[in-house]
Parts: sequence; structure tokens; C-alpha cells
Amino acid sequence: MSHDQLAPLVAEGTEAQFMYLTESSAPPAITAMLGIATTRIGGGVALSMKRDVTGFWSKALGFGFDAPITDDLIGEVVDFYRAEGSQGAVIQIAPSVLPPDWDDICAHYELKPDSPWVKLACPIDAFQPGRTQMRVGPVDPPAAEEWASVILRGFGMPEDGLAEMLAASVDVPGFQPFAVWDGDDMVAGANLFAHGEVGSLNAAATLPAYRNRGAQSALLAARASMAADAGCRWLIAETGEPAEGATNPSLDNMRRAGLRPLYSRQNWIWRPDRPS
Repeated sequence: MSHDQLAPLVAEGTEAQFMYLTESSAPPAITAMLGIATTRIGGGVALSMKRDVTGFWSKALGFGFDAPITDDLIGEVVDFYRAEGSQGAVIQIAPSVLPPDWDDICAHYELKPDSPWVKLACPIDAFQPGRTQMRVGPVDPPAAEEWASVILRGFGMPEDGLAEMLAASVDVPGFQPFAVWDGDDMVAGANLFAHGEVGSLNAAATLPAYRNRGAQSALLAARASMAADAGCRWLIAETGEPAEGATNPSLDNMRRAGLRPLYSRQNWIWRPDRPS
């Protein structure tokens, strides 16, 4: 399979699976605290976090491969969020599987476009590792809480509840957290999800004071090496698409490492105050 032939099915399905596992593996007390609910619909996943102040964790993705995307399918997704009392959700669909009547479906459910993401991939032997003077390596379970804290602070997200959820994810099969240390201080973190022949590079964040020192390039390299050891043949990742005339350092780092864009995926926002 060439780079151009890497199926959106693989990229979307892998992302859907690691997001589903991250949220569904939260401890029961945290699930109740954050109002987490997860379900599988039409070959994709719908994830709801009722008390999500970030707008990131309630999302639906992975659709259009096991079953076509229809008005009824999106209606089932919206019904799930309404039943959970969600304050909103992001619906993410690969452009290659959008149906001809997608504009009509968006109008029916008042889905509004938001900033797009870029899906990237490369064969694992085409990856070009970067370097940093700081130490980089896997995170052992005793450091899971510190790792979760660094990730959330790096993204500018609150830690209450979310830190416990992320810390619990280190025990999920196929997940391997990594970190970068400046001396004894953990300053950046990321996750690898090894899923069959695909290594998903996700959840990368650096504390503001330590950016532009190679931490993300080192995390990409360390995770790619472990993915190769796990038998993965492909690496995939996703990040925000910069606005025209702007840049995204995460995207630049990925491209320098050999990852190449597969496609740009529009995000669609649903809000409960919009009629269905």
C-alpha cells in the first residue's frame, strides 16, 4: 500500500478506537464526575462528556465505512448527545465518505463548520527522527499522574477529572505514554497507540516554557521507534490545519519527520439549542 493508498478507513478507525478507549477506560468515579458516556453507532463511535469545559472530549467519528452516512445515522448520533445532556459535540467525518446530501443533513441538524484538522501518515521506514538534548523515554505507571498533568497543562486544559482519566489510560492495551525530561522535571508528553500494523502518534503537548527545544520531534522519534518494535508498518497522526497565512508548529514538526498529509477533515459542531 502506497502513501496515497493508505485508506481513510485505517486512519479514521484507529483514531476512533484510541479516543473511545481513552474515555471508556476512565475510573467509575471520574466517569460519573465528568458525565462520560460512550457508544458505538454505525461503525463509528460517539463520546459524550457532559461536564467538558474544553469542548474537545465530546466527539463522534469513524463513520462512513461499515455503513453509509445518512440523515438517520446522524440523527442517531444527535439523539445520543441529547439523551446525555451534552452541551455540544464535534462530528468528524473523512471527506471521502461524505454523502452527496451532506449539506441537507447539516441543515437538518444545524451542524456548523469549525476549524479543520489534517490527517497525516507515512510508512514507518520513511520516518526521519529528530533530536533533543533533553531525555526522552517511556513513562512508567508510577509517573502516570505527572504525565497526565503535563499533557493537560501543555494543552491549556483543566486537570480536575481529566488528569485521572488520562492517567488511567496508561493501562489500556496498546497505549504507551512517553515524556521528555529537563533534568528531573517532566516537561512534555505524548502517547503511542499501537493498533495492528498502525502506530497512532497522539496526545503530544509541551509546557510553554520548554517549547522550541526539540521536545516534540524527540517524542515523535521515540514513539516511531517503539511502533516499529511492535510490528507497525505505518504511522498516523492528526493536528489542526492552520489558517491561511498562519503556521502550526505541530504540523511542521510532523512534516519534517516524514509524515505527509492524507487529507483535511472538516469538523462539524452540533449544539443542543439548535432544533433537529
